[in-house]
Amino acid sequence: MERGSFASSKGSDSADFEKDVTLSDKLKVFKSSSFDPQSYVNTHCGSMSEKEIRQLCIYLVGLKKASAEEMRKSVYANYASFIRTSKEISDLEGELVLLKNLLSSRANIIHGIADGVGVELLRDGEDDPDAASVDFDEREPAKFEKWLTQFTEDIDVLLAERRFDEALTAMDEAEKKLRDGRENRSLTMAALLSLQNLILENRQKLAEAVFQTSTNGFELRASVQVMKKLGDGPRAHTLLLKSHEQKLHRNMQSLDPKTNSQGTAYATALSHLVFSALAQAANDSLAVFDDEPAFTSELVSWAVNQTEAFAKLIKKNVIAIPAASGCLRIVAECAHICLGHCALLEDRGLALCPTLLRIFRPILDQALMANLKRIDLSTAAIAASDDWSLVHTPVSGRSWGSGILGGSSLQKLSSSGHRFNTMVQELCEDIGSLEILQLSEQALEGVMQSFNSYVNMMNTAFPGSVETDNIEAPGRRIVKAAETEAQQISLLSNALVLADELLPCAALKLSPVYRNDDQQRRASEKRAPEQRELKRRLQRLVDQLRDSFCREHALELIFTENGGVRLSAEMYIAMDEAKEEPEWFPSQIYQELFVKLTRLAAIASDIFVGRERFATLLLMRLTETVILWFSDDQNFWDEIETGDRPLGPLGLQQFYLDMEFVILFASQGRSLSRNLHQVMKNIIARAMDIVSKGHGIDPYSVLPEDEWFADVAQIAMKMLLGQSNFEGGDRDGGSPTQSSSARSASSPRPHGGS
Repeated sequence: MERGSFASSKGSDSADFEKDVTLSDKLKVFKSSSFDPQSYVNTHCGSMSEKEIRQLCIYLVGLKKASAEEMRKSVYANYASFIRTSKEISDLEGELVLLKNLLSSRANIIHGIADGVGVELLRDGEDDPDAASVDFDEREPAKFEKWLTQFTEDIDVLLAERRFDEALTAMDEAEKKLRDGRENRSLTMAALLSLQNLILENRQKLAEAVFQTSTNGFELRASVQVMKKLGDGPRAHTLLLKSHEQKLHRNMQSLDPKTNSQGTAYATALSHLVFSALAQAANDSLAVFDDEPAFTSELVSWAVNQTEAFAKLIKKNVIAIPAASGCLRIVAECAHICLGHCALLEDRGLALCPTLLRIFRPILDQALMANLKRIDLSTAAIAASDDWSLVHTPVSGRSWGSGILGGSSLQKLSSSGHRFNTMVQELCEDIGSLEILQLSEQALEGVMQSFNSYVNMMNTAFPGSVETDNIEAPGRRIVKAAETEAQQISLLSNALVLADELLPCAALKLSPVYRNDDQQRRASEKRAPEQRELKRRLQRLVDQLRDSFCREHALELIFTENGGVRLSAEMYIAMDEAKEEPEWFPSQIYQELFVKLTRLAAIASDIFVGRERFATLLLMRLTETVILWFSDDQNFWDEIETGDRPLGPLGLQQFYLDMEFVILFASQGRSLSRNLHQVMKNIIARAMDIVSKGHGIDPYSVLPEDEWFADVAQIAMKMLLGQSNFEGGDRDGGSPTQSSSARSASSPRPHGGS
């Protein structure tokens, strides 16, 4: 069946499959008073295939869950009003019961008066009124008085001995006698009124005695049942909750937080005590009052108040100080324990976790922020004396178990890198145990900021940054300088290993653990885009550090120690003014660039084992930085293009040789990107155009063949690497055409000159 036919067969109500609508719109069809489930199924499923019916079932189940979630949110949003209204209803019910009892007593009095009037009327109709009166007044008065006296004594004894059930039974018998006396007219009006007042008085005594009696366990439940039978349900329920609260407070006094060396031990004991008491109170309330809304609302309100008091006590005695100092582990463990005990009450209808979260969430946020700050400070303290040598994970700190650090035991980091990684792994593990708090995103963002801070810290370890930042910027953290190239590449390795492997593994700890394979699969699919975005953000920070490294070494090549520029237009323009033919060899700056790249490649191959691509990109980026600076140097091009002395053929040949030399060693070292190759081709074309316009000659006519440039560049590379020996002499190191090595003896002359 096609998708279109499936949609049409379901009718207008199934448009939810095709477009997003609000939940209320989805539920309209089910809220109608004329909704018939059987008719709905017949209408929508009559022509469906098995697959379409399965999809409809999934849709309806999802709609059911969404409706339940919406109702839950609505209840939480208006919970305070709901509790207040329920309490008012409970109070009104109690007042109505009292009013009912009062009206009942008044009705009995009225009935008694009416019966008395009827008796008097009967007397008026008797032939012998005196005999009738005597007969009525003497209906067993002695027997009734004797029973009444015995009843009063029995009630007093039962109340004194706290035998409330028997006292209630005795009053029930008295009420039966009152009804029989009224119906059979076996008692006088005075006797009826006396008995009724006595019953009301003793009921009040019984209620007061039960309410004021401190009982526990089964006796408490029995006393509450007696009060309920007496018609005083609200006070009975209040007595039940009050007794449980008093017992809880007595037990809590036996726990002293000062006697517990571990705050989590006190939190565990107190949490178990409080939530066990709440569970017992809920059981007693349901056993006596079932699930009557008024009493259930009072129970929930009471439980919320007890939970708030408990959470504030834990906050004050256990987690306030650790949270302020950044000890997230203690705070997380206490919150996890309390939430675990609290969740067990949900089966009894007490969803108290939101109450705990409302109090614990701010303190957990404080602990998280303090922990992140502690990571920054601790890492900075180690970085101040870090020698930036890479070592394996030291065996210390928390016991992680197999592979818990995401394979960091196999990775090499500096001492500050190990400290940063260990603290981040601990933080993510602590936060991951508190899935219900939904702190993962906040923690992950905090880790990103801490990593950014650590990258900036390593950035200041480059020698140039140390001179400008650590000295000139007051208050900036002092970081030990990475003076050697090996140390500087170790900085890059620190950042790369953390960003590429360790921090993504730490982020996985923030994800919930699913026991169901299907849930695990869906969670993995959902995490995949988040992991990719995380790695992109981490990689951008690594790239920033890499660019700082390249900029540092590029400036070292381009500028001299006294601030002069090694790469200037004068070095090419002056060549055509020399009287002797130059010795063809790459310029000094490009010789040094080649030597530096060769040296860095050797260091990187030892450090970036398994990450050769990053090493290649590093060398490529350094080459680009030097050439792009040169191509964008407007002073250089202005002097060549519009200066008093134009660029000549010999200067062009040296320029061409320099560019071909860079292209050759960059391509052989796999550090020549397409962008760099194109830029260098454009630079060569620009220089040739300048010579063509300035001298009116064809630049190709004054340049040797391409093979000549390749040969000279190849010979220069071998000489700089010490692989060839040529006869040489002393040369001025400032000349762009001179080197510590001699030129090739086969150097060709320009051909085709005009």
